[in-house]
Amino acid sequence: MNTTSPEATPDTPAVPGRIVLLTTSHRVAPGLLSWPAWQALHAADRVLCADGAHPQLPYLREAGIRVDEASPTAEDLVAACAGGHTVVVVATGEGEPALTDGLARLAGSGRVSMPELELLPASYDLPGARLLDLVQVMDRIRAECPWSSQQTHKGLAKYGIEEAYELVEAIEDGDRDELREELGDVLLQVVFHARIAEEDPDAPFSVDDVAAGIVTKLIHRHPHVFGDETATTPEEVKAHWLRTKALEKQRESITDGIPLGQPGLALASKLASRVRTAGLEVPLPAGQGVGYELLALAARAEAEGVDPEAALRVAARAYRDAVRAAEGVGA
Repeated sequence: MNTTSPEATPDTPAVPGRIVLLTTSHRVAPGLLSWPAWQALHAADRVLCADGAHPQLPYLREAGIRVDEASPTAEDLVAACAGGHTVVVVATGEGEPALTDGLARLAGSGRVSMPELELLPASYDLPGARLLDLVQVMDRIRAECPWSSQQTHKGLAKYGIEEAYELVEAIEDGDRDELREELGDVLLQVVFHARIAEEDPDAPFSVDDVAAGIVTKLIHRHPHVFGDETATTPEEVKAHWLRTKALEKQRESITDGIPLGQPGLALASKLASRVRTAGLEVPLPAGQGVGYELLALAARAEAEGVDPEAALRVAARAYRDAVRAAEGVGA
């Protein structure tokens, strides 16, 4: 490529040319570039890339684009663009900060006729793309961390419960930063368990299998969104959900699938909800003692649309605050 600039005259000023910094996302398969990116690459006088192992290079060369492995300075690039030439720089994963800083310094000096500068994203992250990073990080941790590599489903079970409770607490506190962090901790449990499941010798599955399963379930249980049925109220949506769930599970009893290990008030509320939804008339068992009184309170709360667990936590927090006040301890 001839980078010699024609001499500028009053009638024919020097043409500064153009620098295009082409960025790509490693979360999108290489070769899947935007149309403006392909246009810029084919029209360029020269294409440069500092990383000879850049994943995009085989696809660019297959498309007939010559890519030179080079790490030009800002001054080199400006000189290469003289005379109206266009140079495309395929950015590495770091985004070429040294090069962009150098170009900024040249532009700010006012002593150099700068070419046009364009940042051109060639591929964009799709929503959820950072989940791929999480899967990759978890895979490495499972392979290289002495603690994580030894964990089992049973060993991690208690952490799942703890994280779920911390998430509930963040929701009830209304702390947005804490909510985001706790959602991440719960998500980590899902990815961690899925990574462990890949190693099962008899019935392995991956995080993709987990995601595929819930996608199928959501689509099947929302025929008013993905099918021909209609639902205009939350009650109709719930009816669709319960009907399709009953067909899927083929359960003998409405109590099937209710985890008995959950907190007592939540268990009582869930049982009462199943009974009410099914339209059954099942009197509460007669008995003496606090347990039966709490069962009746939980059933009453559920009928009134109140979560007894949440209601008790609110009251317990008020009690905690009263205790701290009596102790003279700040909130």
